[in-house]
Amino acid sequence: MHRLHAWPDLRAMFRRLCFAALVGIFAALAVACFRHAMLLLEWVFLSNDSGSLVNAATGLSPWRRVLTPALGGLAAGLLLWGWQKRSQLRPHAPTDYMEALQTDGRFDYGASLIKSLASLLVVASGSAIGREGAMILLAALAASCFARRFAPQHEWKLWIACGAAAGMASAYHAPLAGSLFIAEVLFGTLMLASLGPVVVSAVVALLITHALNGGNDVLYTVHLSRSLHLTEYGLIVSTGLLAGLCGPLLMGLMSASHRAFLLLKLSPPWQLALGGLIVGLLSLLTPTVWGNGYSVVQSFLLSPPLMAVVMGIFLCKLLAVLASSGSGAPGGVFTPTLFIGLAVGMFVGRLWGMWLPGSDELAVLLGLTGMATLLAATTHAPVMSALMICEMTGEYRLLPGLLIACVLASVLSRTLRHDSIYRQHAAQH
Repeated sequence: MHRLHAWPDLRAMFRRLCFAALVGIFAALAVACFRHAMLLLEWVFLSNDSGSLVNAATGLSPWRRVLTPALGGLAAGLLLWGWQKRSQLRPHAPTDYMEALQTDGRFDYGASLIKSLASLLVVASGSAIGREGAMILLAALAASCFARRFAPQHEWKLWIACGAAAGMASAYHAPLAGSLFIAEVLFGTLMLASLGPVVVSAVVALLITHALNGGNDVLYTVHLSRSLHLTEYGLIVSTGLLAGLCGPLLMGLMSASHRAFLLLKLSPPWQLALGGLIVGLLSLLTPTVWGNGYSVVQSFLLSPPLMAVVMGIFLCKLLAVLASSGSGAPGGVFTPTLFIGLAVGMFVGRLWGMWLPGSDELAVLLGLTGMATLLAATTHAPVMSALMICEMTGEYRLLPGLLIACVLASVLSRTLRHDSIYRQHAAQH
């Protein structure tokens, strides 16, 4: 049988696995540094030590709630604009791990660090963008620095992939999903000889993260006792089909938002400031638009709100995410996508709850399904998406139904829109 990738000899494999463990440690430390820097900025500028940007926004006066994201966006834009002016005459290397993996495995370290710092500024000031994107980038950068010094050039891309998977494992507490993210989204296939070190890096990063945090809790606490029967599986699959339609729509809205900001012909500082200002104005309606949506997702899972509340917060949060991503705010869209998927699933759950018993548990079940399936519809990585929700919540009994729903969502989304959200952002930048 023809093999996709030949196994290296045992000595080389042992060296790779040792390197993978070291990459996992470096990645976990890089993620921890970013997380603590973010908490420090929130404490200094927002007097918030709860770790929740929604709590910080709730405690601010209306004028500060409006201006803080705008000033954060302005500061990040000035930083990016100044670096671009300073380095415009020298050759450029990739500043993103996906670009580095698709080229020769080289990074523009200075530009990547500036991009991460700008992301720190917009995240800590409340923009509706994911902090995890910068965390994964820093983890990949740490792995790249290690590889440039101690590994041959033909292995650089492998160690960047290990760093990215380890960063995702540390940020989301999902080592297997992080490994499959690399396999499905970046490698494009399960390359067994490369997947081994990736898994080791991800698991080691998670163990180090647990040690630093003093616990091994799942990322989201869920209380779901509802048994899964034919009816529940039917609802899970139907939610997956809906997500397959919503995924291309969400990506289309993000593209339209980006084009709208470009039509304004603003310089980067003012463009990011405008995006932050829109988030600030939306926060006058509800402070839940601040941040990447993690704390809101957790509160929804513990106490599902009524349909009208879900819809109101969903619309405000969607507009905030479109403003932040469309303005070019540096950061990820992974966690905001999880929130949007949760809201869509919970809305569907509340609709079905009008006729079926156990409305709250049905809302949580379909909310989790919405998270997984919208993620699959936007990333085109169904196995990773299903496994990630199970790892983040500990609800592994949902895996069979989520796998079916995620595959359907991914296939339908890919039929309607060929590019995933990652290839779309690569094209925009």
